[in-house]
Amino acid sequence: MSKVRTRFAPSPTGYMHIGNLRTALFTYIIAKKNGGDFILRIEDTDRERLVEGATDVIYNTLRECGLNWDEGPDVGGEYGPYIQSERMGMYKDYAIELVEKGKAYYCFCDKERLDELKAVQEASGVMPMYDRHCRSLSDEEVKEKLEAGIPYVIRQKVPTEGETTFHDELYGDITTPNSTLDDQILLKSDGYPTYNFANVIDDHLMGITHIVRGNEYLSSTPKYNLLYEAFGWEVPKYIHVEHIMKDKQHKLAKRDGDASYQDLIKQGYLTEAILNYIALLGWAPKGEREIFTLSELIEEFDVSGLSKSPAIFDAMKLKAINGEYIRKMPIEEFERHAMPYLKQAIKREDINLREVAELLQPRTELFTDIPEQVDFIDKMPEYDNALYCHRKMKTNEENSLVSLKEVLPVLESIDENSWNQETIYNKVVELVKKMEVKNGVVFWPLRVAVSGKAFTPGGGVELCVILGKDESINRVKTAIEKLSK
Repeated sequence: MSKVRTRFAPSPTGYMHIGNLRTALFTYIIAKKNGGDFILRIEDTDRERLVEGATDVIYNTLRECGLNWDEGPDVGGEYGPYIQSERMGMYKDYAIELVEKGKAYYCFCDKERLDELKAVQEASGVMPMYDRHCRSLSDEEVKEKLEAGIPYVIRQKVPTEGETTFHDELYGDITTPNSTLDDQILLKSDGYPTYNFANVIDDHLMGITHIVRGNEYLSSTPKYNLLYEAFGWEVPKYIHVEHIMKDKQHKLAKRDGDASYQDLIKQGYLTEAILNYIALLGWAPKGEREIFTLSELIEEFDVSGLSKSPAIFDAMKLKAINGEYIRKMPIEEFERHAMPYLKQAIKREDINLREVAELLQPRTELFTDIPEQVDFIDKMPEYDNALYCHRKMKTNEENSLVSLKEVLPVLESIDENSWNQETIYNKVVELVKKMEVKNGVVFWPLRVAVSGKAFTPGGGVELCVILGKDESINRVKTAIEKLSK
């Protein structure tokens, strides 16, 4: 069996779409699981859609994700060049070879004729296809038109009868009547190959054995196969993956502004979490486990786990997975990631940001959520007294006022040098026992009083430690005044 060689062949037309990154991931995994090579090829022949800097986005994204290529534009290899526009000299020769074999032909139809043909077909309710007007031109007629300098394209000569069957590793054998296949253009009038033709040539010359792509290419694959057969080349293994959807009706699409890899990073997601999550979009591991490193994905992955149904992008699931990765971080690493966001919200110089980070880590799913979680530290937010009412804690405004009046002298009695979590907690628990109430009746009002929030990175005791004795007592006194009005 020949060595497995896969390729990721993006067009540099903008940011790295999530669907593109998933294709790259699956392509990389299949190569590495089989001890093969992963090749990066830049397909830049569609000159009108090129975006400056997009190639660097591709390089940077793949490297950040650990999808390092064995061959490519910047690392070289024996099958280069790996940028399609640098391979231009060869495509015309292959197109002419097909003409000489009777598998392709020159087409001299101008744009006006083709537009008129399409309009008539659409008006008649017929699927637009080229009518093969130039397919039967004699050698003499072709020679005469070429010598006259009439612009031409080269079209594939698809059989008009019979069927073409190809095998997909996910879908099995798929058979298409040849009568439904168009005589697609292989070489355009400007000498550039079409995407489909260049793909076949490059994949063969680079020894690609497995091709992973979106299932929108299923309808084109019979024509790919006919090209391989026309040249007498071995057909690669096809794996057509389903779309990623934003909901049941709409695909994730770059043109609709749906999140790219770069967007997700800016939103506070970790590269490892993004990669882990997109692997689960359309692929199911055999067990219940969902958190995988890249090396674990390579070990676990099997094509049989791919789904034939579209995968819906679930931002909440991605956020939950991101939280899993954050909780597993060493505190030093979490602190390094969190520090810019902490400094964005906390300007007080007397606050121990390391202590805040330790409180935040178990409760953080996105780093970008941090400023909102800690904005009360510098300044108490405006809040409604109704926040003291908590059904589960059995608190209301009346008993919260009582609890705060009782807890104030307890806090005041604690020595500055003993102002720590253990001491404050023990003192408040003593008060709870003395008052003969549930813990929440005292602890919940304390949390609200010092933060003005229902959700905080820690309870009232932890927040008191962070804020310091004087600030905590001042906030409790203010809360008592507020509740007393």
